[in-house]
Amino acid sequence: MDAEALRRYAALLVDVGVNLQPGQILFVSAQPGAAPIVRAVAERAYARGAKFVDAWYFDPLVKRARLEQAGDETLEFVPPWYIDRLAALGEQRCARMTLAPIIPPGALDGIPPERAGRDRLPALPNTFDVINARTTNWNVAAWPAPEWACVVHPQLDVGDAVAKLWEELSFVLRLDEPDPAEAWRVRLGELHDAGRRIDERLFDALRFEGPGTDLTIGLLPTSRFAGETPGMQTVDGVEFAPNLPTEEIAATPDPERVDGVVTATKPLDISGTVIRGLRVRFEGGRAVAIDADDNAEVLRARASVDDGASRLGEVALVDRSGRIGRTGTTFFNTLLDENAASHVALGNGYAVGVGEEDVPRINTSEIHIDFMIGGDEVAVTGLTRDGAAVPVLRGGDWQL
Repeated sequence: MDAEALRRYAALLVDVGVNLQPGQILFVSAQPGAAPIVRAVAERAYARGAKFVDAWYFDPLVKRARLEQAGDETLEFVPPWYIDRLAALGEQRCARMTLAPIIPPGALDGIPPERAGRDRLPALPNTFDVINARTTNWNVAAWPAPEWACVVHPQLDVGDAVAKLWEELSFVLRLDEPDPAEAWRVRLGELHDAGRRIDERLFDALRFEGPGTDLTIGLLPTSRFAGETPGMQTVDGVEFAPNLPTEEIAATPDPERVDGVVTATKPLDISGTVIRGLRVRFEGGRAVAIDADDNAEVLRARASVDDGASRLGEVALVDRSGRIGRTGTTFFNTLLDENAASHVALGNGYAVGVGEEDVPRINTSEIHIDFMIGGDEVAVTGLTRDGAAVPVLRGGDWQL
């Protein structure tokens, strides 16, 4: 990636992703190999009037060493100063950026899955408290780490794999547009309009039907796929794009009304461990059976960390017009793959996905793990309160 490409990408992340405001502190978390984009982000942030840029690096190989050598009783330990720092970022109305993957897929190969599932770092237990308080403008974006590129394109040598992955990222990030920031403002507006069309129907539930899938997800009375503005907004009125790239519209469902079976349509990476062939059965809102061809133990461990971890906190719809799906690539990275296919998330719900009166009813948990359940072969139908069935997605195309 040349210097000009870095500058264009950094400008997109700072200007549109977090929409950094003059005088704000920007906290950036990444793995050590992402230092070039972190430095470019810092330059752009200071040019925008940042008060301070705090670059924090989490080393996946240090995490692996912990899982290989540390005592079982220590694996769930989270340094309290990590938690305090995140709380302070919210209290001081800071901006936050994460450059994924911090733990590349495959980084934990050979680690017993049940053991890997106990160490959730760099995830923190108060993350969703800060998100739902809407005190920070935040963004998660991608960086073409060589370890990740080799998993996505195993047939290529390291240099060619990184080049190919960056070519794909440039396309899905719209960096090929004359003005990427404006291109994203237009796209976010299109997604907002799609969400409004669904919200107007006041669906009581959504049903997903496809190979290995027959799942009904209840919605709360005020569940909504479109907020007041495209993207998200802080309590201070700062608009931002939490994910770049993004092609989804998402709502917060009723955590007590999810029933049926669902088969994941893409592999799922959880902090370096890849789960393939995932199958989940829900009863009364709770995931009562989690199976997979590989590494199901990791998700079972995450789904048992607290009472809300086995319930849904998000349902998201993705049509096939977005750029990510058009690449035909499985990225083994949730940021990318969840925006190529409709998905659900076990764990914490987002307060912005419902009206204020339903916030007490959303799911609460320390985790939020998205997995992909949509595709051209999966039909999505909206169920109204009077029993009517309304096609929403067929063959990957919007029907509304």
